[in-house]
Amino acid sequence: MDADLKSLELKLSGLISLCSDLRNENAQLRLDLNATQSDAALLKANMASASERIEALMESLP
Repeated sequence: MDADLKSLELKLSGLISLCSDLRNENAQLRLDLNATQSDAALLKANMASASERIEALMESLP
């Protein structure tokens, strides 16, 4: 009986540890995703600006 309880305790402890690790990883992934989305938005704005400048240059050509 004690061996069964000890085994269950170890398994539960491992599960709790894994859950904690996954929560930490999930939090980091959310931060990484937010940073990547911000970078993508900035790149999109830069591309739109560059496109507008190219169009303006093309219109000024004879």
